Amino acid sequence: MSLGLLIALGLAFVAAGVLLGRLVARRRAEAWSAGVRQVSQAIAAAAATERAEILRTAEISARDEARGLGAAFETFCQVREAELATAQARVGKRVEDQAARTAQIATSRQGQGEAKARAEAREKEAGISRGEATAHARAAHAALEQRAGETKAALRAALVDSELEDTRLVAAQSLRAVDQVPPDERARDAQRIMGIAVGRFSGHYLTERLLSTIPLPVGPAAEAMVGPDEANLRAIESVAGVKLSLLESRDAIRLEGLDGVGREVARRCLGRMSRAPVGTVIEAGRVAETAREIAVHLDRELFDLGRRAFADLEIPAAHAEIVKLVGRLNYRTSFTQNQWKHAVEAAFLCGMMAEELDLDIKLARRAALMHDIGKALTHELDGSHAVIGADYARRLGEQELVANAIGAHHTDEPFNSPYAYLVAAADAMSGARPGARRQMEDNYVARLDDLQRITRGFRGIEEAFAVQGGREVRIYVKEDNVDDMGAVNLSAEVAKKISAEMTFPGQIRVTVIREFKAIETAN
Repeated sequence: MSLGLLIALGLAFVAAGVLLGRLVARRRAEAWSAGVRQVSQAIAAAAATERAEILRTAEISARDEARGLGAAFETFCQVREAELATAQARVGKRVEDQAARTAQIATSRQGQGEAKARAEAREKEAGISRGEATAHARAAHAALEQRAGETKAALRAALVDSELEDTRLVAAQSLRAVDQVPPDERARDAQRIMGIAVGRFSGHYLTERLLSTIPLPVGPAAEAMVGPDEANLRAIESVAGVKLSLLESRDAIRLEGLDGVGREVARRCLGRMSRAPVGTVIEAGRVAETAREIAVHLDRELFDLGRRAFADLEIPAAHAEIVKLVGRLNYRTSFTQNQWKHAVEAAFLCGMMAEELDLDIKLARRAALMHDIGKALTHELDGSHAVIGADYARRLGEQELVANAIGAHHTDEPFNSPYAYLVAAADAMSGARPGARRQMEDNYVARLDDLQRITRGFRGIEEAFAVQGGREVRIYVKEDNVDDMGAVNLSAEVAKKISAEMTFPGQIRVTVIREFKAIETAN
């Protein structure tokens, strides 16, 4: 067999194998397709059955729900119909009531009209009767005056003159009785009463001085407290109302301001900042918030301190603003004397003197306790603290006796009651006791000399004296050199020069006295 024939036979066998493989694969594919079709038909049949079941179940549920909703709606409609019927019944009842009230009002109006007509008729009759009574009274008065031979006005004037004469006699007798008591004896009585009060009072004294310089910690903590560009200090200033400034050595902070409460807020805020851990960043916003919290807490402390003063003195509490002002005196000093303790001490002394004179003890204590409340406001208002305190007391409902005692204790108002004198005396006793106040004697004397030197430098002044511890300057002018308007201008010029050339606490009153004296000798 040749090689070509063998190759041909091999190719034939290969072709036959390929055809046979394709035939087998086709039959397998047809068999797999038939199986797939059978499975698909089975799944479709099951899905159709399940769909029919779901539809049937949903239809049954919908029917049940529809029946339930229908029943509920019918019940709701029945309830609403019942409510509507009730409302209609009420409306009908109200309509009937309104009709009855309308008829009643109409009847009442008719009755009122009749009553008004009767009242007018009676008023007319009363007017006629009053006219007749007035005429009869005039006739009777005329007859009485004719019989007495004197008019009514003359009799009234005679009675008034008689009462005035009796009053003058009583007043003259009282003055003679007072004049008969020697001045030395009156002074001894006053000293005796004041000595009794001082001897009976016993209090704890502690000299307090408000700090004006707060030391800073050493190191980075100081810069943290101050903040960048002193932002923390400015934040405290905005709340406390006082000025904070660094010393040149940058080791302390100076507090500047007349508000003692604001200074205390700043001091407490700086103290809290100094206790912060080292390395803590102190933000200005947080500092301001802390200062506000401290201010609120301090306000409560001041109110409690004011209530404590009233409770210790056993007198009724005053208006809340006055109670708070009394508490604020704890952060106000006068020559290092704590003014809250000074007010309480003066109140006790005033009450003791009032008891010796058989006056109202509680009223005396009340007036003395409040006599310096104006000092808690002098950093906000211009004027004498006595005048400011009296004005506040009057506006907040205090008695006139109390207000006058407040305003008169530095002679800014006239003394209108014994309580005003007692308050002035108690104030002087408390401030003048040994150790109460401290000041440099040389500076004090120099200030008085400066006052007299400045005032005596003006033309027309005959003499000038510094009185009341330097709180007032009294100037006597020559009557023929200075007229009334010149005296007014002179007081203004002297006050202006004192303000420009001197530094002093509070105020200094300038009083110019111009008097005319006519002297003649009888031989």
